[in-house]
Amino acid sequence: MARDQIDMTPIETRDELVAWLEAGNKPKAQFRAGTEHEKFAFSQKDRRPVPYEGARGIRKLLEGMQHLLGWEPIMEGENIIGMFDVTGGGAISLEPGGQFELSGAPVETVHQTCSELMAHLAQLREVARPLDIRFLGIGMTPDWTRADMPKMPKGRYKIMTNYMPKVGSLGLDMMYRTCTVQTNLDFSSEADMVRKLRVSLALQPVATALFANSPFTEGKPNGMLSFRSHIWTDTDADRSGMLPFAFEDGMGFERYVDYALDVPMYFLKRGDRYIDVAGQSFRDLLAGKLPGAPGERASISDWANHLSTIFPEVRLKRYLEMRGSDSGPWRRLPSLTAYWIGLLYDDDALGAAWDMVKDWSAAERQKLRDDVPKLGFKAAIRDTNLLELARETLTLSDAGLRRRNKRDAKGQDESGFLRPLQEFVERGITPAEELLDKYNTVWNRSVDPIYNEYAY
Repeated sequence: MARDQIDMTPIETRDELVAWLEAGNKPKAQFRAGTEHEKFAFSQKDRRPVPYEGARGIRKLLEGMQHLLGWEPIMEGENIIGMFDVTGGGAISLEPGGQFELSGAPVETVHQTCSELMAHLAQLREVARPLDIRFLGIGMTPDWTRADMPKMPKGRYKIMTNYMPKVGSLGLDMMYRTCTVQTNLDFSSEADMVRKLRVSLALQPVATALFANSPFTEGKPNGMLSFRSHIWTDTDADRSGMLPFAFEDGMGFERYVDYALDVPMYFLKRGDRYIDVAGQSFRDLLAGKLPGAPGERASISDWANHLSTIFPEVRLKRYLEMRGSDSGPWRRLPSLTAYWIGLLYDDDALGAAWDMVKDWSAAERQKLRDDVPKLGFKAAIRDTNLLELARETLTLSDAGLRRRNKRDAKGQDESGFLRPLQEFVERGITPAEELLDKYNTVWNRSVDPIYNEYAY
């Protein structure tokens, strides 16, 4: 989750909200990609989650990282809850259950994403090893219960924890027991944003299958390949989903603003203080009539923070966030960025991908999204299945990356980063099915070996 914004410039009109989003437009030469990934911290000694406090806790880990990197700490009261790199734009933050997140800096190439990831993991190991902490890259904790999960000292999470059970049965699992990998990509104009949003929404289930990696709950198979993706179907219908309106005539920044205005708020932040306004309307805040904070007026910070509490499969801010994928082993993480860059940053690939999905109905898109957590590559739409869609989109992405021709010091382009995904497609299985096969054979129906084989 991104750190809370600090810009108290007042806003009073819907047009100002639209203009804020529109300011994300940038020339193609300035396109960047940011990669975010989460991982579970566990104690090497007993394979249990790591609490915030204590001699070997998350706080010590953050303090060690801050000392090593020299990044600015993000404090909430007396507690360090993250840090950011003033020069490069990267950040480290905590998810509600102590999931450790790197929000990568905006970079030009997947090679740089990979280098950033390698550096982050090396730095993390250096600080974590003396604390007996290791990390697990997977979409959902394989054996910890909700009650096992520690709580991080962040005001926004306390408000969300109280609100989630009112709007869905799985929101607390989303907060405390899942990890994702995301990539954030740019657009050049409103029309470019709309086309990229539509293509990436329609194809998000393909990415869900390619990265499906959460088949266990509390030590047993849960009947899903991506339980993390399934969790989102019963978290909060007001703020998640496939955004069918995005495919309707007239879609643009204004339409997204109207959608966001109708999503209930979680909180207002004033200084270090979080004001619980869960369920209340940003429209009322805009008018200065918010019941939970009488007389408070909306600011740029409030709007940016509100947008960060909306969780559709693809989220619009001043860039587009791809949100459909489970976290996984480090080797696979740059593959997500490569997949979407190849599809969305190359005009030919983007046009071909739009041709693939443009005739699908909202009901067909929704069914594909609902089926994929359980069926993976076997989920079908019309006369094709997700395995075939994965194969076709990887071919398009591969060609897009080759045409981009961004080469590293060894002269290699970015297409090599697709290899981990291509290998699963060639085998016809998702990563989750590989885990389940190991569980049923060499792991003797135990998830314990995952803490060795899949740990960072």
